[in-house]
Amino acid sequence: MHILFRFPAVTRRNYLLFRQYKAAKKAPLPAATPPKAPKKPQKFSFHGVTWEDPYSWMSNLSDKVAMRHMDVYMEQEEKYTEAVMSDSERLLNKLHFEMASRVPFDLSTPPLRWGPWLYYRRVEEGKPYPVLCRRLASLNDSFISHKYPPAGFDFTTGKTIEQKLVDYNQEAERFGGYAYEELSEVSPNHQFLAYTMYDKDNDYFKLSVRNLNSGSLCSKPQADRVSNLAWAKDGQALLYVVTDQKMRPYRIYYSLIGSTDEDVLLLEESDENVHIGIRHTKDFKFVTVNTFSTTSSKVFLINAADPLSGLKLVWECDAIAHCIIEHHRGYLYLFTDAPKGGKSVDYHYLLCSPEDTDSNPRKWEEVLIDDPDLVIEDVDFSDKYLALIVRENQNFKLCSIGLPLLFGKGAVKLRKLDLQYLSLPKHVCQISPGPNYDFFSPFMRFIISSPVMPDAVVDYDLATSKWNIIQQQNMLHDRTRILYGTNSASVSLESPNAKYSSPVNANLEDDHSWNDLSEFYACEQYAVPSFDGVLITLTIVSARDNKPKDEKPGILHGHGAYGELLDKRWRSEYKSLLDRGWVIAYADVRGGGGYGKKWHHDGRRAKKHNSINDYISCAKFLIEKSIVHENKLAASGYSAGGLLVAAAINRFPDLFRAAVLKVPFLDATNTLLHPILPLAADDYEEFGYPRDLDDFLAIREYSPYDNVQRDALYPAVLVSSSFNTRFGVWEAAKWVARVRDLSIYDPKRPILLNLTTDIVEENRYLQSKESALEAAFLIKMMES
Repeated sequence: MHILFRFPAVTRRNYLLFRQYKAAKKAPLPAATPPKAPKKPQKFSFHGVTWEDPYSWMSNLSDKVAMRHMDVYMEQEEKYTEAVMSDSERLLNKLHFEMASRVPFDLSTPPLRWGPWLYYRRVEEGKPYPVLCRRLASLNDSFISHKYPPAGFDFTTGKTIEQKLVDYNQEAERFGGYAYEELSEVSPNHQFLAYTMYDKDNDYFKLSVRNLNSGSLCSKPQADRVSNLAWAKDGQALLYVVTDQKMRPYRIYYSLIGSTDEDVLLLEESDENVHIGIRHTKDFKFVTVNTFSTTSSKVFLINAADPLSGLKLVWECDAIAHCIIEHHRGYLYLFTDAPKGGKSVDYHYLLCSPEDTDSNPRKWEEVLIDDPDLVIEDVDFSDKYLALIVRENQNFKLCSIGLPLLFGKGAVKLRKLDLQYLSLPKHVCQISPGPNYDFFSPFMRFIISSPVMPDAVVDYDLATSKWNIIQQQNMLHDRTRILYGTNSASVSLESPNAKYSSPVNANLEDDHSWNDLSEFYACEQYAVPSFDGVLITLTIVSARDNKPKDEKPGILHGHGAYGELLDKRWRSEYKSLLDRGWVIAYADVRGGGGYGKKWHHDGRRAKKHNSINDYISCAKFLIEKSIVHENKLAASGYSAGGLLVAAAINRFPDLFRAAVLKVPFLDATNTLLHPILPLAADDYEEFGYPRDLDDFLAIREYSPYDNVQRDALYPAVLVSSSFNTRFGVWEAAKWVARVRDLSIYDPKRPILLNLTTDIVEENRYLQSKESALEAAFLIKMMES
């Protein structure tokens, strides 16, 4: 499901937390002595292996006494972090000012055109949360600036051309001062909005449906633990998926809007290993139902015009596979990475089948011939065009081909088609499809990302291959471009299949129009041989010639899990480090994405050691080639990347001078054996099944918490975790306690635990404060 819009929040609660933080800073600080967590050893045995865990009590959430001890210990950790960083307060404040000043002042979203409407969100002055709005595109032709007329009031005609749909400041009042939206789907008839808001007290997402004409909430459906939404019957009915107590999506319900009847249960999956997902095809003809486990994947169709007519199986395979089905003029298109002929494949491919067919099993034909040098990463459909994000070697490209593709004529080679590629800037690291809802529009929205360029939101004309940058922050002039009106293509309301005019000044093929920063920051790539000879891509960003080469400090980012792309996008907070002579490096280790399924599989489960060794190889390369000073290399990892970095530190603690671990996964053995929080099949597929002996032994070997080196000098480490139990603060607390317990104590290399509130992720101001703390910590450690 696309999330139409998401925004940061600065609530009164945020403000009070900040005031409390500032007050605490003024209080006398204790001596910078690391706190010692109580030890309560407990023995565990599995597969004939026995081990002792002195800090298992930290995760015993049902033990009130243990949780009181945990509260005291967390308070001690907070004071210790403040004490260690107290002599860097000026640097911290300076960094925070720099980073906060780069946050775009106006956080309004670019207009999303769908049918006769333009949808967007804007922040009203003095309000912490945005307002979801829309206006008729026909009234918008001369409305170029998103600031004038204010709030959509046209002073020329005296008319209000803007309609407020949802005020998330009011939603925050409904949900205890905190507004976090997960799903947001406007109905195809533009009469309703179905959305889910996070209910913090109950730790689930709650479904609401709002009438966009009246602005009032519908009496039904209202449901808890909702994970998926799909509209049917042209917006008169809603299908939604709910999860069980273990957060497994397992039921699909049908609700007729405006009806007083009970919602109808369409499907319930009793097998606790099977998960359910739904989505509508872009033409709203069908709702697709995906059921998947570690051993099977199936796709069913529901007729959106008659959802109660049942489910029709159209695809299945005996493996876990990514399967997306689209419908186009009587044909079904399947984009999948399922095995072929019983053999796993290393890429996605496109299949086609007539919608109405009597063959059993259904006949699917390949559309494009496999080309290992031109891999299809993603596809998006419109009424007349198919947009493709492709990768040629390590270069991402965007192109389109006309529809329909002829069924029964055999597969064709992509290179032989008349492809029109979008002209892109250098160093593109990711192309992401936007929320392209309008099936009949020749324009599609994409986000173009680069390590040396702020994200650019681009509207791509599939018919002419011309493009227009709709939104991009200009880091040199501290302003963000958001174009409305005639600078975006305008829509005619003459027919349901609305025709679009070409955007003004659309084909801006001058690289300078991208707000590219490569004139000031260099971006280089290296192929680094890992321990087994496999080449790992290492991307390095640095300011051009502002410090002697052998003096530069640097930070190496890594993730390497779930087949996900390593986030190498430009981050404005990194500018503070780059301008101080730092090198920012990214290691695309095995286990991550961007290089096919095999690349992912070679870094998961019993092969997780490949990811760790790849990361270590990249770290050594930076030092051996004098790209980073030998005693000034820092490591950084988020979530599963925290496991990667901590495992690398365990193996070579003297390789790094400092490290930053953000909400890290560190206690793999205990978490996978005794999950406190619900784990999905993907988690076990990624890290291993403890009941499998080979997986279990591998987990024991790489688990950071279980492999802390005794009597070794560890780097300085800042571990950030959250009070919110969904992130498992005990993972961080246990690892910090054990490293302090076993390693050599050096006050110049402190191990810090920084606790954040659960609102930081949605608050740009607090985000910049956390980023400033991380940067101040790294600078302090390198200069000590």
